[in-house]
Amino acid sequence: MTKEVTTVLLVDDHPVVRAGFCRMLESTNLVRVIAEADNGEAGCQLYMAHKPDVVILDLNMPGGIDGFETIHRINMRNPDARILVFSMHTNETLIQRVLELGATGYIAKNCTAESMLMAVHSVKSGKTFIDPQLASDLIANLTRGRILEKPLDILTRREFQIFKLIAEGRSSKEIAALISISPKTVRVHLANIMSKLKLQNKTQLVLLAINCNILQDEPPFPPTASFY
Repeated sequence: MTKEVTTVLLVDDHPVVRAGFCRMLESTNLVRVIAEADNGEAGCQLYMAHKPDVVILDLNMPGGIDGFETIHRINMRNPDARILVFSMHTNETLIQRVLELGATGYIAKNCTAESMLMAVHSVKSGKTFIDPQLASDLIANLTRGRILEKPLDILTRREFQIFKLIAEGRSSKEIAALISISPKTVRVHLANIMSKLKLQNKTQLVLLAINCNILQDEPPFPPTASFY
């Protein structure tokens, strides 16, 4: 009996990474990458055009919308979308956030081919899959309640998204355009974020983002830059 081939949309801004994962995924002839995108906007469009069984998505993509907003937009179009996040980030906050957004799985970019293929097939079947390297720590910390004690957990989904975009150097106008709300609404969310986290200025916000491992690299702006 011939096994059904799983179709995949691969979204990552690095061509070499995409090529490597394509080879890995298609090595068993049970997975076929039917489309590739190098940014979130294209990823959303290709999802609607091809309706793949699984979307494999990086979180950090320069320009346009990031992985978080891509997950949100795809799920708005299809709540049953199967989205597997693959990222170099392995901290618990990001894993928890992408699952809350509607992703079905999370796997590290340095995973084995066996883990990646297992993740794809689990996500396709509707099961939540977390990289075995990350799952034990995540479950242990959830059990001890440590995740709930982290400062960013008091933010709503939208507040967390705006927090991350501000820490990356986006202005209120840019954020408004990216996530389809008004600049005034962005500023309201920002005021709530600052109040909830008891922050006085942007420097403190950036330092908190770095401390929580939300930023991958050094922030691309001076700490004195304006919010607006």
